Amino acid sequence: VAAQKCRKRKLNAILNLEEDVCNLQTQKESLKKEHSQCSKSINLIKQKLNNLYHDIFSRLRDDQGRPVNPRQYVIHCSSNGSVFIIPKHLAKSEQKQDNRKEQKQK
Repeated sequence: VAAQKCRKRKLNAILNLEEDVCNLQTQKESLKKEHSQCSKSINLIKQKLNNLYHDIFSRLRDDQGRPVNPRQYVIHCSSNGSVFIIPKHLAKSEQKQDNRKEQKQK
């Protein structure tokens, strides 16, 4: 009787584990689909942002009316919502300062 109960517990454990495996496989497939959809959404947003970036720079002019070169300038959004066009070398140095501040806070 004890051996029968032991075999039954073992069989139940195996069945429960098989069920868990099936559930995890289903969950894995669902997460793969969700990941794929998120990746597509991110790529679409990146493309839209890139198009917007180029559209903005195609309309910008300097003080003499010449087009602003997107290779020399970047669009910078401050924490208060202000938007600026600044030279790339300034943006890089500002980004380094921001990274240092974040590291110090950690």
